[in-house]
Amino acid sequence: MKKFSAEFKLKVVKEYLDGSLSYMRLAKKYDSLSDESIKNWVKYYQKLGVEGLKVKPQSSAYSVQFKMDVLHFMKQSGSSSLDTAIAFGITSPALIWRWNKTFQEKGIEGLKPKQKPKRCTCMSKKNTKKQIDQSAPSTEELKREIELLRLENAYLKKLQAFQENPKTFLEKHKQRWHSHSKKKDSN
Repeated sequence: MKKFSAEFKLKVVKEYLDGSLSYMRLAKKYDSLSDESIKNWVKYYQKLGVEGLKVKPQSSAYSVQFKMDVLHFMKQSGSSSLDTAIAFGITSPALIWRWNKTFQEKGIEGLKPKQKPKRCTCMSKKNTKKQIDQSAPSTEELKREIELLRLENAYLKKLQAFQENPKTFLEKHKQRWHSHSKKKDSN
């Protein structure tokens, strides 16, 4: 899929909003576009302004909790991935679709960031002398399990709060999500 600059997207959106051309005519004018893309850009622009048209860098990582909140919102509200992306200020609905697919296939474990493999270092004499008990879980495994349990606990608490009073929960967290996304943009 071809990436377009925020300037180009803004130009197309303004052409549409000026009322001179429809989605289909704009798509024909810029033959590398689809009318669906233009519709999405207009929605993003109307909801988030110019920020909604900017392409976020690939390196922006979202926490597992944030991903779970997004997926939970989408499921509970019945929103499309596009509407959910707009609600959370995420400029790629496909990202949410991938999170959902991964969650369906691998569960919460699949939503965790992929760790880069460590570089191979030569074995020193210290390392060869250490005997590791293979039957006992490592410290890293225990830390990981604790983190998963914490995430599950937090998710269940939020789910319970949402089920008790959905409107209050969504209002409260909508403000936090918007302020959270602004913090990421400033980094």
